[in-house]
Amino acid sequence: MAALAPVGAAAGDPQYTIDQLAQETGVTTRNIRAHQSRGLLPPPAVRGRTGFYGPEHIARLRFILRMQADGFNLNAIRRILDSVPAGSVGEMLDFESALRSAWEEEQPEIFERDELLRLLGQGRMDAAVERRAQRLGLVTPLPDGRLEVRSPALVRAAADLVSLGIPLSTCLDVQEGLTRHAQGVARSFNDLFLAEIWQPFERAGRPEAEWPRIHQALERVRPLATEALLATFRLAMGREVDRAFGRILEQQARSARRGPRGRPRR
Repeated sequence: MAALAPVGAAAGDPQYTIDQLAQETGVTTRNIRAHQSRGLLPPPAVRGRTGFYGPEHIARLRFILRMQADGFNLNAIRRILDSVPAGSVGEMLDFESALRSAWEEEQPEIFERDELLRLLGQGRMDAAVERRAQRLGLVTPLPDGRLEVRSPALVRAAADLVSLGIPLSTCLDVQEGLTRHAQGVARSFNDLFLAEIWQPFERAGRPEAEWPRIHQALERVRPLATEALLATFRLAMGREVDRAFGRILEQQARSARRGPRGRPRR
């Protein structure tokens, strides 16, 4: 692995001592030094006998923290950082944040268990139902006994369905199918973005001047994906309603031919 060059004026004027860098990023000085020894951070610019750190160090440390939170180990993070041109980690971090925020409009809500049960019209939460809800990523138990709800809109939809007499377990059956199909749709749009926008940018060496175009493309893909999904759903729902209504009419016609006691009319 090539040695990392010290951060200079090209990456911003270094202005943080190691203690200030630790305070700014929440990473201990010990871990900062460990990251430097592992090649995850470039060395500081030395003035006198003091090392000074700049924006690139901050971006790298925040990137490391984000990747660790997502389950990446330090070796994997180093390989990712090795592939990023010098001075571009901040752009990568901004882009990664934009990727997350582009699809996460809803803010999770915290519910007391009894409050959530009342909302869903349940006297108690069946253990199997709760496990399914957790597995689907709908609720997360917190250490204090409360529940974090990832999508309050889905909970409200479930509450409305339950109020119509549909069992909560059946609502989860439907949600499981929706999740499976939605993951397929999400994969299709992600593959489209990667193949047609990101990979050409990657092959070109992620030129600095192209980052605004990539951000703009991401912003445009989001509403296009939503509109395409809704339009496709409306078409599919119309076909399903026609098919279901056609079956009802056929059943009524058969019942009419059989007569009131189930015998064919003469």
